[in-house]
Amino acid sequence: MAKTTYVNLKLGQMRSKPPKSRKWTALSWMISFVLVLSVLSFLGNLSSASLYLLTDVFAKPRCTINPRVNLITNNNMVYHDGDLFLEDYKEMKNRFKIYIYPHEPDEPFANVLLPVEKAPEGNYASEHYFNMVLSKSGFVTDDPNAAHLFYLPFSIVGLRNDPRIGVRGIPDFVRDYMWNVSHEYPYWNRSGGTDHFYVACHSIGQSAMNKASQVKFNSIQLVCTSSYHIAGYISHKDAGMPQIWPRDEEDPPNLLSSKRTRLAFFAGAINCEARRELVKVWGNDTEIFANGGHLETPYGDEMLKSKFCLHVRGYGVNTARIGDAMYYGCVPVIIADHYALPFADVLDWSSFSVVVTTSDIPLLKKILKSIVDSKEYHKLRDNMLNVRKHFQWHPSPIDYDAFHMALYELWLRRNYLRLRPFS
Repeated sequence: MAKTTYVNLKLGQMRSKPPKSRKWTALSWMISFVLVLSVLSFLGNLSSASLYLLTDVFAKPRCTINPRVNLITNNNMVYHDGDLFLEDYKEMKNRFKIYIYPHEPDEPFANVLLPVEKAPEGNYASEHYFNMVLSKSGFVTDDPNAAHLFYLPFSIVGLRNDPRIGVRGIPDFVRDYMWNVSHEYPYWNRSGGTDHFYVACHSIGQSAMNKASQVKFNSIQLVCTSSYHIAGYISHKDAGMPQIWPRDEEDPPNLLSSKRTRLAFFAGAINCEARRELVKVWGNDTEIFANGGHLETPYGDEMLKSKFCLHVRGYGVNTARIGDAMYYGCVPVIIADHYALPFADVLDWSSFSVVVTTSDIPLLKKILKSIVDSKEYHKLRDNMLNVRKHFQWHPSPIDYDAFHMALYELWLRRNYLRLRPFS
């Protein structure tokens, strides 16, 4: 521990000497004060100087992802700690094991459990992608005693679309399924479910656990609707996953060559107060295009014309517009209160997006124009192009894509308590 240095000015010894002029006394006080500050500043900065030598001079290069290839390059702008992420990611790929609860193919509700054979489609493709890819990946183990986490393999979208279950029947199905898991297998009871997880991209996933509170409060929820304002989502225990439409091609053909002359763009149904306010304030603006109805031009073309693309919450905090914006090379602007952003444990969202509250909607043009005028826009755009790989799904996953990033969020939440194998 550093010692504290005290400076004692023995003013009493000066009283026996002849008095000096006020001018000379003031000058002496000033010199003494400057000397004291210099000594304290030197001592206070000594440890900082040593820390600088240890961290800045001898530090390893920082890391980020090149958007064109799956290699690490020198830049740490988009990560909280690129070195730590890279090292821990490699360990995850080598060690992470997940046990998926099995079921018989001829079970009555086998269609709502893994594996998922149907091609992902629509707004909730992220859930299908994860289920489809995980079951074929090397992260799955048949040995439950070797597993870090246990997957509850019901599909919320599948349950919703099954006419025998439907939206209202999902809580009952989950309750009955969890009764079977906890009575037929020992793994749930030995941890209270803390090393179990499920995946849901549909907003109905918020109410799926209404009759299975042990899943809601103990297990890890990997969800698109990651709002810490909603009862049931617990930050740090649960994790956010991006809602992304399936794409037929890697990049739009004119991604980098497009001329972005418009400041900002939004189009979508008016299904909440935030969107209603956005269209009311900016619906007739010449620089911000805010459309609450049907577009006459292709959605992608409008995004390619725009510097910023607005993600405005609808029924839930999540929409596919963040993924859409990045796909078309448009800097995302998130207008959604209480949104626990996807992969936020790894990515520094302030480095590649703009995050504002719904109360900032009237100030939107001022905020965005100040970013463009200060030349911060190009930095945000370049960083956004660097993180695009993290927001893409692939039928056969590649390093650092959305599947691996979702797994990494689970890896961070694995149960650190070593469990004794059952004989």
